[in-house]
Amino acid sequence: MQGELLAAVVGIIGLVAGVAIGVVAASPLFRTRTAREEPPSQRHDGSTLPPGIAEVLSALPSSAVVLDSGDRVLRASSAARAFGIVRGEELVIGELLTLARKVRRDGVIRETDIEVAVRKFGPDATSFAVRVAPLGGTGLVLVLAEDQTEHRRVEAVRRDFVANISHELKTPVGALSLLAETVQDASDDPEAVRRFTERMQTEASRLTAVIQDLITLSRIQGAEPIAEPAPVELGSVVEEAIDTVRMPADAKGIELVGSGAEGVTVLGDEAMLGTALRNLIANAVAYSPKKTRVAVSVEVSRSTVDISVADQGIGIPQQDLERIFERFYRVDAARSRATGGTGLGLAIVKHIMTHHRGEVTVWSKEGSGSTFTLRLPRPESRELDASRNDNHQETAQ
Repeated sequence: MQGELLAAVVGIIGLVAGVAIGVVAASPLFRTRTAREEPPSQRHDGSTLPPGIAEVLSALPSSAVVLDSGDRVLRASSAARAFGIVRGEELVIGELLTLARKVRRDGVIRETDIEVAVRKFGPDATSFAVRVAPLGGTGLVLVLAEDQTEHRRVEAVRRDFVANISHELKTPVGALSLLAETVQDASDDPEAVRRFTERMQTEASRLTAVIQDLITLSRIQGAEPIAEPAPVELGSVVEEAIDTVRMPADAKGIELVGSGAEGVTVLGDEAMLGTALRNLIANAVAYSPKKTRVAVSVEVSRSTVDISVADQGIGIPQQDLERIFERFYRVDAARSRATGGTGLGLAIVKHIMTHHRGEVTVWSKEGSGSTFTLRLPRPESRELDASRNDNHQETAQ
């Protein structure tokens, strides 16, 4: 795609430059003026930008830089300056400058991938797919740098997902197969059979949970926000979610407390909101020490309704906060599997909130617990936005 884009751009720029040069050369004014008398904007000696090229470059989504015959920057897009590729009139990435000189020397288009520690992102490196090409016979060189950081991050997440789902499914399936063989060999020992069948039930439940979460995630991700949300009473949603998790909480002596939900209504899908809240409460219970407290509170502000789940658990390291909503991402994989988690719960919560035009946020400190907040637009605010959109569409028509 980028190669085709650059080929088209170079062709357009070459055409613009050629037409401009041809028109000027055919002009009587050109024939009567000397090179010294010619205005700088009309000269094409490799040190000025031909007319029309700037407009073409401004339409490019990539970081675009045009170098003259002396390696001076004639034109640089705002993206190129924002990423720190260009400073003033200099191309500051040595690898790109070397590549540009080779292209100017032999006229051969070159491509490469580079990683740059740019100012915009502090110490983190940004990945660029680079293509460098000559601009006709003007002595100018075009450098296009496409930011590939997000694309590569998504590819890494996809690879991790495939690897993780393979592991999550193979582990219980392998355990079930091994336990079945063990039960068969221990058929004359009733106590051993009972012990192994209990483990088989545990592994089967874990496999069922993974498959169910995968089905849920597949159903909700990528879909459009709810077109016609229904009124949802948060009091019943909070009460049901707490009741669902009460048994494992009682087993650890964890107190579950709910407050502020009575009489509060939001617009959405009751089942999906219940799933999101259950996942958060279940996580809070699973990662909290015995005899602690998990509080579910609802607060109404001017434009939003916030449902918060706060625990007194182990907390989440700062470096993991940005990734905890990724599928199968675990802060502590061994502990997560010991608690029976699938690694999909928070990803499901994130997608459910996207469906409701809301968001999920998290505050956490190691050793002090975590607070997850589901932030939903108030019904009045949402209806006002919809009314404004309708009025805007009617006006446009």
